[in-house]
Amino acid sequence: MIENIVKGDSIAKILDGALDAGEGLLRLSPNWVPRSFLHPGKRIKLHPNDWYAYGAHRGGIDERWFASTTDAANEGRVWYEGQSFILHEGQHFLLKDAVEEQGKRLIGDAMFGKYNRWPVYSKFFDNMGPIPHHFHQSQKDAALVGQEGKPESYYYPPQLNNVDNNFAYTFMGLTPDTSKAQVRKCLEDWSKGDNGILYLSQAHRLKRGTGWLIPPGVLHAPGSLCTYEPQWGSDVFGMFQSLVEGREVPWSLLVKDMPEEKHQDLDFILGQLDWEKNVDPDFKGSNYLEPIVDESCSGDGYEDKWIVYGTVDSEQLFSSKELTLQPGAKCTLKEEAASGWITVQGSGRMGKMNLQTPAMIRFGATTEDEVFISHEAASGGVEIENTGSEPLVGLRYFGPHAHANVPAVGDFRK
Repeated sequence: MIENIVKGDSIAKILDGALDAGEGLLRLSPNWVPRSFLHPGKRIKLHPNDWYAYGAHRGGIDERWFASTTDAANEGRVWYEGQSFILHEGQHFLLKDAVEEQGKRLIGDAMFGKYNRWPVYSKFFDNMGPIPHHFHQSQKDAALVGQEGKPESYYYPPQLNNVDNNFAYTFMGLTPDTSKAQVRKCLEDWSKGDNGILYLSQAHRLKRGTGWLIPPGVLHAPGSLCTYEPQWGSDVFGMFQSLVEGREVPWSLLVKDMPEEKHQDLDFILGQLDWEKNVDPDFKGSNYLEPIVDESCSGDGYEDKWIVYGTVDSEQLFSSKELTLQPGAKCTLKEEAASGWITVQGSGRMGKMNLQTPAMIRFGATTEDEVFISHEAASGGVEIENTGSEPLVGLRYFGPHAHANVPAVGDFRK
């Protein structure tokens, strides 16, 4: 568990000290999240003795969240579950509180002025097998229960995927010939065992070093590659599959983010799907991503790639890049946007901070792999150096409207 937590008004002084000491960089502690209905894939570096650190009744830990100010929507959660902590001189305080205290300095005037928070997060999502075919609500539908919608994205880091685990395929969307009546029948058959929703979908083989952009309202059943997931700052979802690998999915996980009076209204539930995007005949062409080198941010011994890009309903909501530095190389990142960084290979430094990829992490221990790069630091330029003997690789993700130019889905084919 997290120790030495500073709350409320007490963080002002320690936050100023942390920002000054790190020259705008903030060290973040590992942020572990369990899911009671899933089986951990055991590739996110957590010590084997700690997979059930929250208790067996809470399920295994299969996620690590990065630079998050979003609560995990778990029953029986600890009060800070899903929230990232900043670590400075042995004390912890919430990134959420830090943004509330120094939002303009941390995430910039425009983002803080519009959202009054860091509105995105990312995670490692790591499971032994597939998860249920599900969707995330749109902004309009999530607002019915006081929540926010959730578009999301995937990238499969090779460094976290030494094995495929049980099912390295993801079912996405619905076949173009699917009717609404067929999906409604799946809901009617919920208690009969397998309700057959996957017969109406198609599986795509997951490829390391590639990804997907998933709009809200689109059904998907993620497979068993460890996934890096930049996404909107919400944890809403609805499961459409009643049985997965012989395990029952309760109806409550379908309707948890819907108005209570609509929990048995099949037409309402079905209406939360974005039908046209689900039955898109060119689903892969509309949503599949491969890395694109950003020549403007690459140079001798280092390469920066777009790994998540494109827009959701014509709006740039989040994006992500992968930076690789060869041994001895250094570069300066100068960007007009804050980002959350996680190191996935090698060692080095970012400004004054050490970067080290851990081999194994005890629950509650601190590491040197995660950093929040504030808007202030990014605007001034952050020097990164590989001081090790293998490539230094880091993933970083950005919030909405972070870039003047970002590739469109499909641009990797040009």
